Amino acid sequence: MKADEPWPKWAELSPETAELDDENIAFKKAIAAEYGEAALRKSWLAVCAKLESLTAELTEQQTAAIPELTYEEALSPTPELAARIRKAGCFVVRGTVPKETADGWFEDLDNYVKQNKGHVRGWPEESPCILRLYWARAQVEARTHPRAMALHEAINRLWHDDEDADKAFAAPLSYADAARIRPPGLPFTSLGPHIDAGSLARWADPTYRRVYDAIWSGNPDRYDPFDLTTRKKAQSAFFKGSAHSSVLRLWQGWTALTKAGPHEGSLMLYPDIKTAIAYVLLRPFFRPPADAADVLDASKWAFDLESAWFPGVWRKSSQELRPDAFPHLRLKAGLVHIPTMYPGDTVWWHCDMCHAVELDHVGEDISSVIYVAATPTTPVNLAYVKRQLAAFLEGTPPEDFSNGSDESKFVGYPGSEKLLLNGEAGRRAMGVSV
Repeated sequence: MKADEPWPKWAELSPETAELDDENIAFKKAIAAEYGEAALRKSWLAVCAKLESLTAELTEQQTAAIPELTYEEALSPTPELAARIRKAGCFVVRGTVPKETADGWFEDLDNYVKQNKGHVRGWPEESPCILRLYWARAQVEARTHPRAMALHEAINRLWHDDEDADKAFAAPLSYADAARIRPPGLPFTSLGPHIDAGSLARWADPTYRRVYDAIWSGNPDRYDPFDLTTRKKAQSAFFKGSAHSSVLRLWQGWTALTKAGPHEGSLMLYPDIKTAIAYVLLRPFFRPPADAADVLDASKWAFDLESAWFPGVWRKSSQELRPDAFPHLRLKAGLVHIPTMYPGDTVWWHCDMCHAVELDHVGEDISSVIYVAATPTTPVNLAYVKRQLAAFLEGTPPEDFSNGSDESKFVGYPGSEKLLLNGEAGRRAMGVSV
């Protein structure tokens, strides 16, 4: 954010409102026993030092830190562009689908909602602009559009798997998620800075923990955020909760159906993927100094295995982040607005990325998106989409969104495999022919 922007009124984090459980201490002690205090402290000091220069860069670059690509560039990025994407961990793709297509999707979605007024469930209750809908024609087409699926495969290939040299995992699957129609003037406080794909699971699940082996072992520079080899076996939903996806989404994302710029109900990202997640993982092991003036001096933080406080962690929720609890992230500088989005554009962010939905929408028009992720082919994901297919054909909410709307009797509910685009690839993505 720019220096003159007020920080949104997101609630701060403290032990008094935290989920304190002795099991948390056991997770910390297990990691410390395996890797040792010296290695954890070495990583802590290195990561905090790196954040100082990184956040200075983000303060200067702001939105420009997020790469903007043409559709053609995204399909075949140069080595230099691929390196920039991997460093930022996020990017925008212009013209993923034609504007006319996106305009049609918005009209279809808007009509679907209006025709079923009173029956569409929304979230959060105080400002229900995230629509718990999954099977509108616009949503199914957005997930299986040929241009979209080609893009999903291309950006999945930015990852690698030591057990899959040919990158068969890159073939995209279709993960059903919600949509958003947010009118101007409607505040939205429920999605402050956070990281999805599990919260405490990153420390608790032994497999998930191994994804970050380089960080625990004192070598944060060696951590590879794009290594799928172990991550594909990790359980982000190790603790069951409505905020946790059962599938691995390499890139979370959404497709813009309307124009939306900064402060118009859009998205904010922390455009660094390697250092920020390392800091979040190490933070529970260190206690801040008593003197607030020393809080940014990482050497004065005490190693602590006895506190059950994992800042921003609740088992059933995503990982929350706030400036007071994560001071070295300098969120007020590092969390930046994404560029102005236009109908048909897409935005993408790594599954470990800190992101937030803008609290205010001070624009004049509706801001609408369809949530569409780039979901790889893994055994866990394949099993999920096969189960998801039944929900699609029945018009019921998918497994990860059991509290969603029952669309089976909705006016305009399509409910047919004929709706899927992109031929056999689209059918495969939806679990019809796998």
